[in-house]
Amino acid sequence: MNSKLWLLDNWRRVLRRAWNIRFSLLAAAFTAAEVVVPLFGDVLPRDAFVLLAFAASIGATVARIVAQPEMRR
Repeated sequence: MNSKLWLLDNWRRVLRRAWNIRFSLLAAAFTAAEVVVPLFGDVLPRDAFVLLAFAASIGATVARIVAQPEMRR
């Protein structure tokens, strides 16, 4: 078994178009917001960003296994 990591041949296309990448970035943004927003006041319920980050993470997982026709060469 080869344990080396390598990039996909079309990694730029995957980075731009894959939904799991989009959802992962969205989850990261919500996670960052969870830390930053409370510093400026209680605008949203305390756990709102935790739930949004969780939903985006689930979306990324689902998007990873769903066929995305635009990803074909």
